[in-house]
Amino acid sequence: MLHLDLLTFATMLPAGAQPWGKIPEAFRLTFPLILFFVELFVLAVTFYLSGLIVVGKKASLADSFILSLLGIVLSTIFLMFIPYGLISLFLSIIVWLLLIKHFFKTGWLKAVAVAILAVIIYFVILILIALAFGILEIILQLLRSSTSLSLEVILFEP
Repeated sequence: MLHLDLLTFATMLPAGAQPWGKIPEAFRLTFPLILFFVELFVLAVTFYLSGLIVVGKKASLADSFILSLLGIVLSTIFLMFIPYGLISLFLSIIVWLLLIKHFFKTGWLKAVAVAILAVIIYFVILILIALAFGILEIILQLLRSSTSLSLEVILFEP
């Protein structure tokens, strides 16, 4: 999930801008590792909360952690090695639903409900983290500038 957020953010940057250019060379491996563990923690908490709400006591934090770890790894593998984005997205969704179904010992309908609630909780947590670090203002400025640039190109194109 967070990979898609970062990919979306990277596509909003102006042409030629390098999002990693301001990170010192010594920290360029540290940043993805920290991002992975933050993503893992946020997803584990997200799945734990949504699992508690939808399936009840069958959800445990350990299962949510394993579910998140396997989901992140498998989704990343699909995105890296399947050249067609729509197919890899479809496979990732199916794998996430299978993992939720297996670890929370539930049916397909409740697995879909857990997944939808997890997405909602994930975005709430993501916005809270962005507010805490002041990143939300930067993203909104990028959105405003890219939208106005797009409108200028459309309106004033000869």
